[in-house]
Amino acid sequence: MSASALRPGTILLADDNPVNRLLLGRSLEQQGHTVVFAGHGSEALDLLRSRDFDLLLLDVLMPELDGYQVLAELKVDLHLREMPVIMTSSLDELDSVVKCVEMGAEDYLTKPINPALLNARIAASLEKKRLRDQQRELISKFATKEVAEDLLTSGFSLGGKHVEASAMFCDIRSFTTITETREPAETIELLNDYYTLMMDAIGAEGGIVNQMVGDGLMAIFGAPLPRADHRQCAVRAARQMIELIRLFNEEQAARDKVQIHIGIGVASGLVVAGYTGTVHRATYTCVGDTVNVAARLESHTRVLDRPILIDEETRRGLGDEIAVEAHGELSVKGKSKPVNVYAVQVDSLILEGA
Repeated sequence: MSASALRPGTILLADDNPVNRLLLGRSLEQQGHTVVFAGHGSEALDLLRSRDFDLLLLDVLMPELDGYQVLAELKVDLHLREMPVIMTSSLDELDSVVKCVEMGAEDYLTKPINPALLNARIAASLEKKRLRDQQRELISKFATKEVAEDLLTSGFSLGGKHVEASAMFCDIRSFTTITETREPAETIELLNDYYTLMMDAIGAEGGIVNQMVGDGLMAIFGAPLPRADHRQCAVRAARQMIELIRLFNEEQAARDKVQIHIGIGVASGLVVAGYTGTVHRATYTCVGDTVNVAARLESHTRVLDRPILIDEETRRGLGDEIAVEAHGELSVKGKSKPVNVYAVQVDSLILEGA
């Protein structure tokens, strides 16, 4: 793609020399670019963290923070380390060029800067930025925001690690009976509506849905991005899911359509989280006793006729605003001791028909 065909970008020009800033800035603006100026490295970093830029033109020798120090800061910042950077300097020493490239700079131009060469370098850097943005957008279409962010910042590799998280399982009760009495198109529409509501409630509390099988789903709170309040988030999401189903059923009844009821199980503790599959096809998931307990609790909601069941570890992390009631113990395959079961109390409107 030629420089003339490339869409203009928003460029941050960091240079302590006001003459250089004005002359170079005017040249860039004549090319159609939007230019923002910084007089030193600290100002450049503040601007980069407060608004979006497509490219950084960075002088090497500046007060407060020089170009090397700015590059070092960008390299450790997960949100800025992919920022395209072109170094500009009166230093034409090979050591300086090598150091900047090793620290992540796209290119190194010595002053006085050749305008044609600068335009070519800017065009190439903006094209790389455009392709990276397209990659980010593509990944976000096939993964949750959190998983996409993890992939883009940490990269992809098969394997896992131990993390503290809350696992949730949700399922539509008696769904097989519903499918047998409905047209396929109506069943698919029902599932689409159900998943839309559930994923909205889960995502609003920072959870990710990593499995959808038939009418069931699995969600994780606290991975891949850790959060200390994963227990409260999971239970708040579960309560909201029940409330959304109640409101959905009201609309379904008004339209003389089938109503649904769900059961939710939540367990908290240590899980193994990571990407599993092959290098050609993989998914982000969590496994371990905690996941097994959550699945067992979801199944047990049918027995106790309660919409939300949680384990002892989840209960320990809840505040006073979420009331629970003990419902005995539950044996889980692979665990030597039974699991204490608690039902999350919801208001009377939700309990009707649950």
